[in-house]
Amino acid sequence: MHGRRVLILTVALAFVCSAGSLLAQRNNNDKGKQQQQQQRPPQEQQDVQALVTLVDTALMTDTGVPVPAPGAPAATTPVTPKPLAFGAADKNEGDVSVKWLSNHFVKGQSGDTYVPFTLGVDKAQLSKGAALYVRIVNAEQAASFASAMAAMAVPPKDGKAAPAPRPSFQWDSVHFLDGPDGQLSRAVQLKPGQYVAFIALKEKSPAPAGNQRNNRNNNDKNAPPAAAAAGPVGLLRHELTVPDFNTPDLRTSSVIVAQSVEPLTAALPADQQEANPYVFGPMRIVPSADGKFAKSGELSVIFWIYGAKEAASGKPDVVVDYSFHQRLAEGEKYFNKTAPQPLNAETLPPQFSIAAGHQLPGSLVIPLTSFPAGDYRLEIKVTDKPSGAMLTQSVNFTVLPV
Repeated sequence: MHGRRVLILTVALAFVCSAGSLLAQRNNNDKGKQQQQQQRPPQEQQDVQALVTLVDTALMTDTGVPVPAPGAPAATTPVTPKPLAFGAADKNEGDVSVKWLSNHFVKGQSGDTYVPFTLGVDKAQLSKGAALYVRIVNAEQAASFASAMAAMAVPPKDGKAAPAPRPSFQWDSVHFLDGPDGQLSRAVQLKPGQYVAFIALKEKSPAPAGNQRNNRNNNDKNAPPAAAAAGPVGLLRHELTVPDFNTPDLRTSSVIVAQSVEPLTAALPADQQEANPYVFGPMRIVPSADGKFAKSGELSVIFWIYGAKEAASGKPDVVVDYSFHQRLAEGEKYFNKTAPQPLNAETLPPQFSIAAGHQLPGSLVIPLTSFPAGDYRLEIKVTDKPSGAMLTQSVNFTVLPV
């Protein structure tokens, strides 16, 4: 357990230049994304177009813009879009079941928030692989999109008006997967605020038969993608409220309850980070899918602390207390606690520096042998000694009977 604690502390230094900055570079280069799309094989272009159209339709429906039926005459009366609404439960449509299982919020680069998330999918429906499209929009972007779509629906009387430019979105990415195993994880990087995430998934279209050099779409770069091959498709609408970790107040990231915490011999290359959003520097976290653990196993939690003040040593001086409460039919009962965990000049790496942007990690790894089977709440109390500020976080977990 001591070695794992040292491993987790090293992430305070490694995280600053790992997952978050790579994601920001990937998503914010619109020109690069357009070039990448043009270089995709024809069947992938078809799948991307099908998923984009699916999400366009869902966002038009959300903002009250009529979706034109094929062959129907153009509208003659302008439509006034409605604002994007929040407060709805997850909505899943289509043949493929797509579920938002979990996500976590961690302070990222340039004031953004790094959001790794995990989806549940029906792998039996995607045995040939899948195309995944992720679009995340805020209310302002949805309004711009709706106005552009509404304007396109009513042709100008003189026929001279150019269509409104297609707006950009907070996040817009495509992934091709060889074969989801029932769960898949990705990540996005967002500014604080309210968003709607649209997750579209379809079975990958097969590559065209024969010599692709003779395929007309390959030779004619101006030809539009053909219709995507028929196959199972699913669409998930999920709302996200992203916290702001840039305030001076004492705060923590989401608490990640881990199935395991594994050391890596080397940091992942950039092209592998996308598919491994829970790799932070030299550490791979495997989040627990359900918070249930065997008595013979361990409970691992990890999080990051923000807003701690420097002590006279130049380092933080924080104490973290962990206490366990058993949840019984008659109510909650205190079970036990660990020794207070100091994070200060004596326990942190010598090179740790808040001024350099290093993130202060809190972590606990504890065997569950002494825990009776049942449901528990772990209470995490963080005290910043220089400022006197305190906060409390709680996570639930279950110890399974033998």
